[in-house]
Parts: sequence; structure tokens; C-alpha cells
Amino acid sequence: MIRTGLWFIYFFIHLVLVIPGLGIAHMLKRKDREKADAYIHRRAYLWAASLVKFAGGKIVVHGNEQLPDGPVLFVAGHQGNFDIPILLSTANRKIGFISKVEVKKIPLIGSWMKLLDCVFIDRKDRRQSVAAIREGSEKLKNGSSLVIFPEGTRNRGGKPGQFKKGSLKLAQLSGVPIVPVTIDGSYRLMEANGGKMKPARVIVTYGEPITIHQDKKIDAAELAALVQQRVEEHLPAAVESESVL
Repeated sequence: MIRTGLWFIYFFIHLVLVIPGLGIAHMLKRKDREKADAYIHRRAYLWAASLVKFAGGKIVVHGNEQLPDGPVLFVAGHQGNFDIPILLSTANRKIGFISKVEVKKIPLIGSWMKLLDCVFIDRKDRRQSVAAIREGSEKLKNGSSLVIFPEGTRNRGGKPGQFKKGSLKLAQLSGVPIVPVTIDGSYRLMEANGGKMKPARVIVTYGEPITIHQDKKIDAAELAALVQQRVEEHLPAAVESESVL
């Protein structure tokens, strides 16, 4: 319980301390996008890595050193809340997320998410959801990399939910490679402990990029099933059940 309380205190203090960074990022964005992206990525990486470490996360990463250059759509299974900082600290590039529109309204967090080129979806508004997918595909075409959790919710370490075919429209419309990502064990950091944070080992596997949608027409449901298969094939290499002390 003490670890959890200290973590939240650190979380909010750090958000306040990096407020000047928002101004620097906006200034750089007006002058040089490449420098701005590097600065935003560095800030996000340091923040995310410290959050995972403070919670007791020990992250083992496979495959991120072989990621292709240029924008990609990362498609990941969603085990827990720590998936976002885990990806921010291991993807080796600036990444944005497809997120619920409600998150956009959170002070400071919403501002940083906009700088990361996140896309906000209102699931209750079909028209807005379609527009958001188009916005995301344009961001991908313009060089941003995005992450989507196609299950639509956290599976908390249980059987992954079916990947929604509509989520892969981002890749089909933009033509960027799809990188399947398996996150194994992140739910043990919090969800498995009734909301309390405990040390745990997490294995993150960045799979071989999928480009079949670039070469030929493929049904969205077929593409979603293929990506889900690639994500799930690394789950047997799960972390040990005990926590890392």
C-alpha cells in the first residue's frame, strides 16, 4: 500500500515539474518537427520508464532493436494500465495512442498526449469514431507511429478478447506496416493485486512487421485474426507466476 501511495504522489509531482517542457515542445514543433519529436519522445520515455521502475516493474524486451524505420501501427494485447508506460519506454520512438476521448480532458496528461499525436475516439459517437480513424491514418501517413489496443478493454492476464476488425483500418488506409506487440505479465503490477502495486516481471515482444495489406487486398476480419495470432503466439513465453523481489 505504501508503494502505491508513493507512486501516485510521484506521478502528480512529476507532471507538475515537467510543465515547462510543454512550452519547449510547442516552440520546437513550430520550428523543427524532427527536433520536437526527439524532445517529446525523450520526455515521455524518461517519465514512463520511471513510473514502471517506481512500481517495481522489471521489463524484458525482445525485438524492438529490429523495428523498421518510418511510421508503424503497433497493435498490442492489453493486460493492464501499465501497458502504456511500458510501450512508451520500450518502443524506441515517439508513439501516440488511440485513446478514449475522456482522457483528452485530463489536465496536463491530455496536453502531453496531443504532443504525442494521440487520437481520441468517442465510442458512443459512430460518426466521430470514423473521423478519428481517418485522422489517425493521416497521422500515420505524415510520419507518426501509433498504438492501438484492438480488444477495446484490458484482459487482466486472462484470455485475450477478439481483436476488433475496425481497428486495423488505420493500417489499411495508411499503408504502414503493422507491428504485433505481446505484453506478458503487466497485469501483475496492479490489476492482479486489487489495485495495489507490487513488483513483477514483464516480457514485451515486438514481432515481425506485417505488410500483407500493402501487397494485396485483405479482408479486415482476416487481417485482425492474423495480427491476433501473431500477438498470442508469444504468450506461452509468459513470466513466472511469482513476483520479482
